[in-house]
Amino acid sequence: MSERKASRVAEDVKRHLSEIFRTLKDPRVSKLLSIVKVEVTKDLSLAKVYVSAIEGSEATKASVEALKAAQGFVRRELAARLNIRHTPELKFIADDSISYGVNISRIIDEISRKERNEQDED
Repeated sequence: MSERKASRVAEDVKRHLSEIFRTLKDPRVSKLLSIVKVEVTKDLSLAKVYVSAIEGSEATKASVEALKAAQGFVRRELAARLNIRHTPELKFIADDSISYGVNISRIIDEISRKERNEQDED
Protein backbone atom coordinates (compact mmCIF):
# COMPACT_ATOMS: atom_id res chain seq x y z
CA MET A 1 0.00 0.00 0.00
CA SER A 2 1.11 3.52 -0.58
CA GLU A 3 1.86 5.89 2.23
CA ARG A 4 -0.61 8.35 0.72
CA LYS A 5 -3.46 5.86 1.04
CA ALA A 6 -2.50 5.09 4.65
CA SER A 7 -2.58 8.79 5.55
CA ARG A 8 -5.93 9.22 3.77
CA VAL A 9 -7.38 6.24 5.66
CA ALA A 10 -5.96 7.67 8.91
CA GLU A 11 -7.85 10.92 8.33
CA ASP A 12 -11.05 9.01 7.56
CA VAL A 13 -10.61 6.89 10.69
CA LYS A 14 -10.07 10.02 12.79
CA ARG A 15 -13.19 11.72 11.41
CA HIS A 16 -15.42 8.67 11.85
CA LEU A 17 -14.10 7.79 15.30
CA SER A 18 -14.87 11.27 16.59
CA GLU A 19 -18.47 10.75 15.47
CA ILE A 20 -18.60 7.27 17.02
CA PHE A 21 -17.17 8.50 20.33
CA ARG A 22 -20.09 10.91 20.67
CA THR A 23 -22.54 8.00 20.51
CA LEU A 24 -20.87 5.94 23.25
CA LYS A 25 -22.91 5.76 26.43
CA ASP A 26 -20.11 4.63 28.76
CA PRO A 27 -19.75 7.27 31.53
CA ARG A 28 -15.99 6.63 31.68
CA VAL A 29 -15.57 8.10 28.20
CA SER A 30 -14.94 11.80 28.68
CA LYS A 31 -17.30 14.16 26.86
CA LEU A 32 -14.24 16.35 26.19
CA LEU A 33 -12.21 13.55 24.60
CA SER A 34 -10.19 14.52 21.54
CA ILE A 35 -8.40 12.40 19.01
CA VAL A 36 -4.91 13.85 18.85
CA LYS A 37 -3.54 11.67 16.08
CA VAL A 38 -4.22 8.45 14.18
CA GLU A 39 -1.38 6.40 12.73
CA VAL A 40 -2.27 3.63 10.29
CA THR A 41 0.26 1.04 9.17
CA LYS A 42 1.00 0.83 5.45
CA ASP A 43 -0.83 -2.49 5.16
CA LEU A 44 -3.88 -0.93 6.91
CA SER A 45 -3.96 -3.71 9.52
CA LEU A 46 -3.47 -1.54 12.62
CA ALA A 47 -4.52 1.96 13.61
CA LYS A 48 -2.98 3.58 16.67
CA VAL A 49 -5.44 6.15 18.01
CA TYR A 50 -3.95 8.75 20.37
CA VAL A 51 -6.62 10.33 22.56
CA SER A 52 -6.53 13.06 25.18
CA ALA A 53 -9.07 14.57 27.55
CA ILE A 54 -9.04 18.18 28.69
CA GLU A 55 -9.87 17.08 32.24
CA GLY A 56 -6.39 15.59 32.67
CA SER A 57 -4.48 12.34 32.58
CA GLU A 58 -6.82 10.42 34.90
CA ALA A 59 -9.82 11.15 32.68
CA THR A 60 -7.76 10.20 29.63
CA LYS A 61 -6.72 6.88 31.16
CA ALA A 62 -10.30 6.08 32.20
CA SER A 63 -11.50 6.91 28.70
CA VAL A 64 -8.87 4.66 27.12
CA GLU A 65 -9.95 1.78 29.37
CA ALA A 66 -13.58 2.32 28.36
CA LEU A 67 -12.61 2.48 24.68
CA LYS A 68 -10.67 -0.76 25.00
CA ALA A 69 -13.76 -2.39 26.51
CA ALA A 70 -15.91 -1.07 23.64
CA GLN A 71 -13.33 -1.85 20.96
CA GLY A 72 -15.49 -4.45 19.20
CA PHE A 73 -18.44 -2.09 18.94
CA VAL A 74 -16.26 0.81 17.82
CA ARG A 75 -14.53 -1.29 15.16
CA ARG A 76 -17.85 -2.61 13.85
CA GLU A 77 -19.26 0.92 13.62
CA LEU A 78 -16.07 2.07 11.89
CA ALA A 79 -16.29 -0.81 9.39
CA ALA A 80 -19.82 0.24 8.50
CA ARG A 81 -18.63 3.78 7.73
CA LEU A 82 -15.32 3.10 5.98
CA ASN A 83 -15.32 1.88 2.42
CA ILE A 84 -12.33 -0.47 2.64
CA ARG A 85 -12.05 -4.25 2.55
CA HIS A 86 -10.47 -4.78 5.98
CA THR A 87 -11.02 -2.46 8.91
CA PRO A 88 -7.81 -1.88 10.85
CA GLU A 89 -7.46 -3.20 14.37
CA LEU A 90 -7.73 -0.28 16.80
CA LYS A 91 -5.21 0.40 19.54
CA PHE A 92 -6.15 3.26 21.86
CA ILE A 93 -3.27 5.16 23.49
CA ALA A 94 -3.53 7.86 26.17
CA ASP A 95 -1.85 11.12 25.20
CA ASP A 96 -1.56 14.04 27.62
CA SER A 97 -0.75 16.69 25.01
CA ILE A 98 -3.99 18.64 25.46
CA SER A 99 -3.70 18.90 29.24
CA TYR A 100 -0.01 19.74 28.79
CA GLY A 101 -0.95 22.55 26.38
CA VAL A 102 -3.60 23.86 28.77
CA ASN A 103 -1.03 23.91 31.57
CA ILE A 104 1.49 25.80 29.40
CA SER A 105 -1.21 28.32 28.47
CA ARG A 106 -2.07 28.81 32.16
CA ILE A 107 1.59 29.45 33.01
CA ILE A 108 1.92 31.98 30.18
CA ASP A 109 -1.22 33.78 31.38
CA GLU A 110 0.18 33.98 34.93
CA ILE A 111 3.47 35.42 33.68
CA SER A 112 1.63 37.97 31.53
CA ARG A 113 -0.50 39.06 34.50
CA LYS A 114 2.57 39.47 36.70
CA GLU A 115 4.31 41.57 34.05
CA ARG A 116 1.24 43.78 33.62
CA ASN A 117 1.00 44.26 37.39
CA GLU A 118 4.68 45.21 37.57
CA GLN A 119 4.26 47.73 34.73
CA ASP A 120 1.20 49.24 36.41
CA GLU A 121 3.17 49.71 39.64
CA ASP A 122 5.99 51.59 37.87
